[in-house]
Amino acid sequence: MLYYDSSIGQKIPKLIDYFHKGIIDEDKNISHCLLFWGTDITLQCGLALEIARLLNCKEDKSTDCNCLNCRWIREQTHPSVKIYTRLDFKEADTSNSDDEDSSKGKRNINISQAKSIINELSISSDYHRVYIFCDRDEDGNLLPLNQMNFPEATSNALLKTFEEPPKNTTFIFLTKDKTDVISTVVSRAQSFFVPAIMSDDGGYSLVENAIANYWTFDRNKVLDLENTLLGLIAENDTKDVFIQIQNYMREILKANFHNKPLFYRITEDLKFVEEALQQVTLSRMNIQTVVENLCFKLLLKG
Repeated sequence: MLYYDSSIGQKIPKLIDYFHKGIIDEDKNISHCLLFWGTDITLQCGLALEIARLLNCKEDKSTDCNCLNCRWIREQTHPSVKIYTRLDFKEADTSNSDDEDSSKGKRNINISQAKSIINELSISSDYHRVYIFCDRDEDGNLLPLNQMNFPEATSNALLKTFEEPPKNTTFIFLTKDKTDVISTVVSRAQSFFVPAIMSDDGGYSLVENAIANYWTFDRNKVLDLENTLLGLIAENDTKDVFIQIQNYMREILKANFHNKPLFYRITEDLKFVEEALQQVTLSRMNIQTVVENLCFKLLLKG
């Protein structure tokens, strides 16, 4: 299954622009360890592959570059750009060199796989190696890293490599939440929230009056905001209300990319809205409880 997304630049333009500038500008510094978090793992993988393409492109790094490296990465056949999951390296799973049952390799990225990666990195390469860590199911659907499929023992086996990798090597971790990866890995990585892309018209007129400049609201307005949102939900589709809140927040991000305090706050708030949407659509939590929790998270800060 191909995970490269040719439209990634339109979906998350600010992130793509950040990495593009960081890769081509000698004054910028892109970490050799990156951690992406959010609910859309496939989108994160598309971003990771685009970064790999920019790092390996031998020409002008344009979106339509047709050099050999760019073609390989689009086709996911590049010899030094790899997606590592618990289902890879079946041959390593049977070695039992780490005293694990061979079937355990199917449940997690095990120490045998870690050793294989370390051995591979001991061999020089003419390319910029990019190793993307995540999970997937038997059908090829990408899943996030967590401490079950990327356990502490495996992470620890790779820590020194993550901290001091060979030249021209980048590690990228894909997860739902930073707390799902052990702290020693997170501390070595530059972390980025990757917002999910909703399939709608991008509008937010339904909620604009309710949440405009919500970050300036007094903390004692939590109940007012909760009642306003519950009123909107009573008259409209619940999912539409949450999606339009996200759309509004994305517009604020676009307009405040250089206002770092506000940018980081809205980025975190987007995560809260995604969690609320997941709670309503997947776990079927009581809508009043979900909205109440969301309003507290949005306003009771600092």
